[in-house]
Amino acid sequence: MKTLFRGRRLAGLAAAVLLAAAPAGARAQEFINILTGGTSGVYYPMGVALSKIYGEKIPNVRPTVQATKASVENLVLLQQGRGEIAFTLGDSLDAAWKGDEEAGFKTPLKKLRGITAIYPNYVQIVASKESGIKTLADLKGKRLSVGAPKSGTELNARAILAAAGLGYKDLGKVEYLPFAESVELMKNRQLDATLQSAGLGVASLRDLATSIEINVVEVPKAVIDKAGPPFISTPIPANTYTGQTAAVNTAAVVNYLVTHEGVKDELVYQMTKNIFENLGDLAASHAAGKDIKLERALDGMPIPLHPGAARYLKEKGLKVGS
Repeated sequence: MKTLFRGRRLAGLAAAVLLAAAPAGARAQEFINILTGGTSGVYYPMGVALSKIYGEKIPNVRPTVQATKASVENLVLLQQGRGEIAFTLGDSLDAAWKGDEEAGFKTPLKKLRGITAIYPNYVQIVASKESGIKTLADLKGKRLSVGAPKSGTELNARAILAAAGLGYKDLGKVEYLPFAESVELMKNRQLDATLQSAGLGVASLRDLATSIEINVVEVPKAVIDKAGPPFISTPIPANTYTGQTAAVNTAAVVNYLVTHEGVKDELVYQMTKNIFENLGDLAASHAAGKDIKLERALDGMPIPLHPGAARYLKEKGLKVGS
């Protein structure tokens, strides 16, 4: 009987030793849920690229990609702890931190933490040529899609139209639709124009421009100056879209990658490090990735940095506040 007991005890000890020696991944994996946007935008393919990078480069993690309504939804989900990293527009992020109810935030989202600035979103207003829309004033009485309700795109639409002296009441019809759905309605002549806040060369607008003749509508610098920060004035280069033969001025606002205070410092350090060590892969996923620069990582960051991100950026020589 003693021999049997001793044998069981030794077996138990051996199992414990094996468990302790097992790789960390065999015991537990950390999840990285990447909150993106609609599948026809820029956030989603870039999120897929991040997922691949993280899965290959960070030990013992399981990345997933979640398609969402983009900025506002992403920030609310982060505040709730339902994601580890998210894409967002700068104006949405600022509104979330302050608790701007009109922008969709009933209370300040103080659990949010910054990782890095990435690329600028361009406010791209594209009309069908047959609509006759060539200027912002021409939108009066026309049918316009302004993005999903309370999305970063829709907040941009409100700000730019207001600066141009226009409101939704001045339009013939307002549709609150994601990028791909807006394009389908335009192809079917059920919409005159779409406003999409995204990186240059966004798939939805490339699709539209190869299907119908388009006009890319200028947002003049005077309108952008009136809208004020975080908007900047910048051109959409000629030939960004089929049939767009000249550069067109528009507004842009910086995008960010953000997380929340509950994510471990080491995990955020690794997520930040692998963004900047794999910029080629991000650029390959979408042309907007070419605009991500380490030296601009802190540009306009409206919320506190996560300690894990701050550690990496300090190591790379950036001046990070205490």
